[in-house]
Amino acid sequence: MKKYLLIAVILMNAAVFAQKGPKIEFKAKDNTIDYGTVNKEDDNGIRTFEFTNTGDADLIITNVQSTCGCTVPSKPTEPIPPGKTGKIDVKYNMHTGPIRKTITVESNAVNVEEGRVALKIKGEVIEKPIVNLLEKKKTSPMMQ
Repeated sequence: MKKYLLIAVILMNAAVFAQKGPKIEFKAKDNTIDYGTVNKEDDNGIRTFEFTNTGDADLIITNVQSTCGCTVPSKPTEPIPPGKTGKIDVKYNMHTGPIRKTITVESNAVNVEEGRVALKIKGEVIEKPIVNLLEKKKTSPMMQ
């Protein structure tokens, strides 16, 4: 009896892992893009999440939304065939301060729960320091 139970468990696990359909795999580590520390004036705020359809059917991205209006994602308009790559562009509006935003991707992918994947962006936006050439320096080389 134990032998049959073991065989049934193994077959059920094999069925779960051998899912048929589209599968989405993002290239970014932990599905996160790190802006690092960027100057507000020097960066347009656009980053790209690349992904591959590793399944055996067309991958359809049905919706991509952000947690706030300061981050605007764009989704592919065409289905992604098996083995092909796609991209989701994200534009952050570069408000000064820390960046911690989540973008939710909804698709027909069978390898993620309910076809949803959370993408994250992080980093910090700073303003370029203003250099005043007429300002006296606080220390001079002679005083050290």
